[in-house]
Amino acid sequence: MSSQTLSFSRADSAKFFRTLNKRVNSYFKENNIKRTGNWKLWLKTIVMFALFLAPYFLLLTLNIPTWAQLLLTVVMGIGMAGVGMNVMHDGNHGSFSNKEWVNRLMGSSIYILAGNVYNWKVQHNVLHHTYTNIHGHDEDLEAGRVLRFSKHAKWYKHHKFQHYYSILLYGLLTINWAITTDFMQMSRYMKRKLSYGKFPNPVANWSKLVISKLIYISMWIIIPIALTDLAWYEVIIGFLIMHYVAGLILSVVFQLAHVMDEAEMPMPEKDGTMKNTWAIHQLKTTVNFGAKNWLVNWYTGGLNHQVEHHIFPHISHIHYGKIAEIVKSTAKEFNLPYKEYKTTRKAVIAHFKFLKEMGMKPAMTA
Repeated sequence: MSSQTLSFSRADSAKFFRTLNKRVNSYFKENNIKRTGNWKLWLKTIVMFALFLAPYFLLLTLNIPTWAQLLLTVVMGIGMAGVGMNVMHDGNHGSFSNKEWVNRLMGSSIYILAGNVYNWKVQHNVLHHTYTNIHGHDEDLEAGRVLRFSKHAKWYKHHKFQHYYSILLYGLLTINWAITTDFMQMSRYMKRKLSYGKFPNPVANWSKLVISKLIYISMWIIIPIALTDLAWYEVIIGFLIMHYVAGLILSVVFQLAHVMDEAEMPMPEKDGTMKNTWAIHQLKTTVNFGAKNWLVNWYTGGLNHQVEHHIFPHISHIHYGKIAEIVKSTAKEFNLPYKEYKTTRKAVIAHFKFLKEMGMKPAMTA
């Protein structure tokens, strides 16, 4: 990752963001509602945790046929992704509640999802939300040599097959959190002295990471082996299925917002300046999908409303459907793009088409 300091343009003579922000603020004031979550979010939180943890306790306490055990691990994976998108995400953005302790509590649910609060906030809140789709700065575009998400990334011969094998790798997202990613990220971020808020004490931060990982392994591996008649390999298989389902869902949802042909991937000038203001940059680098599908809206925690989320990350996703109308009309008024796919299916097809394009040898696409 680049250590170059970037700055966004301040030249917005039309005052797009000032106008948009005023209109969104008026919406909340006129309707006398808070920008944070409401009873709908609390209800959804209960449902998501039930999907995630109820099967876990059923497996610990009941003698269930093998086919049912496998089914329950799939449900756990669905619930795991649901908690991540709906609860942890809003909590760590400070948008779940107007009470900070509630946000911290909900954000801390990442520890039972195999992640780490410090790492997530740096990668997501700092690097991704600030430097969206800027190669060398937004780590969401980085996949080592395995996948090529940007024309600015180095091309390797195996990339020409990435639109076939990528889906197999997407499921490994959260298992990588549990095993390697968190340790590598913390080492990298601590060396760069990155943080979202006050920089943490290194000893305390590393201790929290190690202890949370030990608790995590105890919860999902050691306790099921100790308290059930399941063989150790059956527990491991169930654990991997849960993670693969969750990783696949999360990866696909993430990619549909930014790794698309419609999502621009601009590079800074040599002096580190970006062409557009930060808000206009978000419009150009972000794509919505399936905004009219109630199930997609409900389950993805508003991550299908990425345009609204990127411009207003501190507003709970519960409100995105309403403020989307304001954002879309304001963007149109200022002759700015508002990028969206009407259906999730079309977005998925477009994503893998883009992967195929990025997998072609650069000289062939020039």
